[in-house]
Amino acid sequence: MRFLLLCLAFCATSAFASAESFVIQDIRLEGLQRVSAGTVFERLPLSVGDEVNSARLAAASRRLFSSGLFNDIRLYRDGNVLIVEVIELPTITKIEIDGNKAIPTEALTDGLKNSGLAEGLVFKRATLERISLELERQYVAQGRYDAHISTDVEALPRNRVALKIKVEEGNVAKIAHINIVGNKAFSDEELLKHLQLHSTNFWSWYSSDNKYSREKLVADQEALRSWYWDRGYLRFNIESTQVSLSPEKDSVFITMNITEGNVYTIRDIRMAGNLVLDEDKYTSLYEIKPGEVFSRRKVTSTSEKMTRLLGNDGYTFAKVDGNPKPDDENLTVDLTYFVEPGRRTYVRAVNITGNENTRDEVLRREMQQMEGGWASTDKIEGGKSRLNQLGFFKTVNVETPAVPGSADMIDVNYDVEEQLNGSLNFNIGYAGGSGMILGASVSQNNFLGTGNRMSLSVQKNSTTQSYNFSFHDPYYTIDGVSRGFNLFYQETDYQGQTTLSDYQTNTRGGNVVFGYPISLRQRLSMSWGYTNTFMYEGSTVPAEIVTFLDDQGDTFDEYTLGLNWRFNGLNKGMFPTDGIEQKVSLDLAVPGSDLTSYKLNYTANYYFELADEWSLHFRTELGYGNGYGSYSHLPFYKNFRSGGLGSVRGYTTSSLGPRSLPEYTAVSVVQTDSDGNVMYEMDELGRPVVDSSAPTLVYKTDADGAAVAVSNSNQYRPIYKTDASGSVVTAPYFHETARALGGNILTEASVELIFPTPFIEDRSSVRSVVFLDAGNVFTDTCYQPNDPDVPTMVSHPYCSEGLNLGELRYSTGVGVTWITAIGPLTFVYSVPLNDQRGDKTEGFEFSLGQVF
Repeated sequence: MRFLLLCLAFCATSAFASAESFVIQDIRLEGLQRVSAGTVFERLPLSVGDEVNSARLAAASRRLFSSGLFNDIRLYRDGNVLIVEVIELPTITKIEIDGNKAIPTEALTDGLKNSGLAEGLVFKRATLERISLELERQYVAQGRYDAHISTDVEALPRNRVALKIKVEEGNVAKIAHINIVGNKAFSDEELLKHLQLHSTNFWSWYSSDNKYSREKLVADQEALRSWYWDRGYLRFNIESTQVSLSPEKDSVFITMNITEGNVYTIRDIRMAGNLVLDEDKYTSLYEIKPGEVFSRRKVTSTSEKMTRLLGNDGYTFAKVDGNPKPDDENLTVDLTYFVEPGRRTYVRAVNITGNENTRDEVLRREMQQMEGGWASTDKIEGGKSRLNQLGFFKTVNVETPAVPGSADMIDVNYDVEEQLNGSLNFNIGYAGGSGMILGASVSQNNFLGTGNRMSLSVQKNSTTQSYNFSFHDPYYTIDGVSRGFNLFYQETDYQGQTTLSDYQTNTRGGNVVFGYPISLRQRLSMSWGYTNTFMYEGSTVPAEIVTFLDDQGDTFDEYTLGLNWRFNGLNKGMFPTDGIEQKVSLDLAVPGSDLTSYKLNYTANYYFELADEWSLHFRTELGYGNGYGSYSHLPFYKNFRSGGLGSVRGYTTSSLGPRSLPEYTAVSVVQTDSDGNVMYEMDELGRPVVDSSAPTLVYKTDADGAAVAVSNSNQYRPIYKTDASGSVVTAPYFHETARALGGNILTEASVELIFPTPFIEDRSSVRSVVFLDAGNVFTDTCYQPNDPDVPTMVSHPYCSEGLNLGELRYSTGVGVTWITAIGPLTFVYSVPLNDQRGDKTEGFEFSLGQVF
């Protein structure tokens, strides 16, 4: 089209100019709307005073057309005046894209703009046609072979157009079969499981691994090469790959033709280049040795370790290449690691951006790489790890650009994205096991950007009313010694809690904590404190509590000493995905306290990354406590408890473990037949004897030896059970069900599969898991009943002594935690796997303010 216009313009010019040449006395422009006259004169290779002929006019037309601004150009001669009449290309005033879902509109718009189609630019139909083909190619790359792009150009007044692009994305073609031809050493099944693409299977609805993608196919080809190269097949090659499409364009058949070759072994390994460090430092990093099968993964890993070794010594831009030289006759490889260290680099500046609320010095005190020193890869990455462990940031990124104009200087640039670290709120909530929560709190893990932690809270639920103030300064001294203190008052009343033994405590006190860094990842803490506890009996008090209060009193002053060791190797402070954390703590009520006791705890968390956004989390918690001195048992109100969120999910909070001996009355028990029916005296006709003095309630024993009430509204005369001496047998009739009392031995463990939360794009504040929990609490000393009214009750019916792994409780389920503006919000659905008679279970639980 454009060539035709050029020809017409040339012919028109020739028509009036072929007769004779002339000297231009003036040039007049006609038809301009947006294009300025200056732009035309700049492109027009003619000026007043030039003598022109047909050849020069044709050249001038071509020059104007080459500007890409005009749809038509006509040249006229009026005497010695040259008239240039132009028709400008239309302007794009609007671009509408409809029907696209797989590719965002923004991405399509950016692609059009890069190709010269955007609102405000001139419209070129050839460009639009090219873009349509390019868009269809992008959809084909996604496996959408039936995608279709149609365009419509609507002419508007004043030489303007509106573009409408209609997208019919179609469906992604599904993989019907993947065939690998030429493999002998490994089966098809073995090779196919290492690919991203798979033929349609049961899990395809979730993983979408059966949807064809050209990018995934290329990645699978590389994965196949790596698989063979890591097993010594140095000459492995993918000869060809065919992708066939069904006539309906909904199924794809993939065939890869491969040549495996032979297995090569390492004959010799040597170092070359400018080593700059002792050679033995490099050779100690070899992951592969002479005589072993060649593995590209091990060669690459060794190169990376050597590069990191040099990076830690200041050679930031060092390169170490492992170059294999194969001997095809002997099937061996000579491997040479060639070292190019470059110049030793130094750090000009450490820059931190993105910390809008956190003070700069709070971040800089976590730095390991110092300005002015030579650059160390480990120290730079160590600074990133320390920033992540603070828990203040969603993301932490680091870059090391070279300083312009300098061959041996770099800058270390950390960029952080802050997340919510505190809140001021009045809340109403609910937590499983605690019921309704009413509270007000001010909490800040990064108080005023100083890195200090502060909280002030008032909270009330169905069992607890508490007031707490705490403050912690992790850098009380420049050497990293921390200091904190805590003041608290708490009232606990379990009278309304059906799963816990009935008692009430009022506790007040405080402590001071100092922490000392042992290494970058280890810290030792010591605390000193005072606690005053006052106890009340509830309405139905278990025998253990009655005896304890009778023997020890109801008010206790304790002076406490705490020791805590922690190793923190997690990669993040919030929602870690990799690393190890271990904690050991000892809480001691020292001599001089009314009750002297100790509790020892061990907690460990192990995170292992499996793939992008997939991790395994193993948790274990072990605890043991006991008393010493005049009272040789752990006071019951200090017992370990198990069950609920953060423990064994699926069981009501603190409901597991030994149960207390409920308040009871000694009653006479009746005889029962083989079916468990009460036996009554019979008259000579075989009818029950009615006796107006007979009780309307009688009691028989259950499997635990406890008395169970049975109605005797007809006042039949019961037959009572007697012992060998003829005395009526008595049994305890409990006024309430046995409630959990906890124990002095704790064992818990869990494994969680962390997976990306579906349908959520920004997962930095959301975590979802599938879990398996196990645990319980035990005691090494049960309360021994000694009631002359119930001589048959010689042991505790709801308590057994010692650790019994057969009594562990198990549960499984799924959970989601979301970091909100008012704190972590956790939802869990659990299924107990081996709950026993008397266990209290919870299917659905949620909590505000607890992270699992």
